Amino acid sequence: MKNRLFSIVRESCARVAGLARSVSINHDLLGDYVASLPVEIALNPVMDTENHFCDDPEAALVYFLVLDCINFGSGWFNALDLESGCKNGYFTIASRLKRDFIARGSYQADFLQQISAEECCRVFGQNPDNSASFQLMNLFAAALRDFGELLLREFSGSCRELVLGSGHSAAELGVRLLKMPFYRDIFPYAGRDTYILKRVQITASDLHIAFKGSGYGRFDDIGDLTIFADNLVPHVLMHDGILQYSDALAGAIASGQPLASGSDEEIELRACCVHAVELLREEFARRNVAVTSQGLDFLLWNRGLDEKYARTPSHFTRCVFY
Repeated sequence: MKNRLFSIVRESCARVAGLARSVSINHDLLGDYVASLPVEIALNPVMDTENHFCDDPEAALVYFLVLDCINFGSGWFNALDLESGCKNGYFTIASRLKRDFIARGSYQADFLQQISAEECCRVFGQNPDNSASFQLMNLFAAALRDFGELLLREFSGSCRELVLGSGHSAAELGVRLLKMPFYRDIFPYAGRDTYILKRVQITASDLHIAFKGSGYGRFDDIGDLTIFADNLVPHVLMHDGILQYSDALAGAIASGQPLASGSDEEIELRACCVHAVELLREEFARRNVAVTSQGLDFLLWNRGLDEKYARTPSHFTRCVFY
């Protein structure tokens, strides 16, 4: 029987979109928006090798699993000591992890199991006296210790066994990752659970792109992934008119008020983003363009790095899910 993990994400996010009070989808704009997007970017996602470690396959496997284990913290990024010339918190983390992999070679499970917040400060170039960034480094350390313990407990300490034992299934890999609490991006909404699973899905996606769909990156169900709803992609869709926020939500975001993780507004914002991209994918299909939600995420997230999107604030939430 097919693993329905990502179908559950789609179904629960579609349900939220149908009930949402603070976020809506502008269905009338979907066709024009699809026509305006450079879909070739979505059809051919390529891993950025400047900021990511991609040299040695065995070490690169560990690198991307470690990176996605800590691929969260956007709510703290404004407090981080960023890489020189880099305005993006994610690329600071990715590039500094790459630097440490080049120096160290790779990370072993027992090292991860015992890592401290102070060691994370060293790896990611953060000042432990900065309370906000140290809070994030504590969460990074907890996530990495969970990962090391999972590897040692169930996979003989081997990232290779974790991934290849999933049988080339992103959904099966996701089930394994969900044994760690920081991956459980699942929240109650209107009496039922809503599954978003941003980091579960982006882990498979990053491996797929980095390894060009083969070896450690072969996932026969990669087309089942949804978009990886974070703080940036919803902002892009809002800025471009696909998502519309209530006056109260828009005002809160504009004034820099944080959205509580798991609040109705935050769930609606992310779930409507997931559902909107499914509608965009359907619109592409009507035009005989077979594009995946994974590819659309790559397109929209990188689109969000354009300066025009930085002129207005995106929502921020301090959580371990994005």
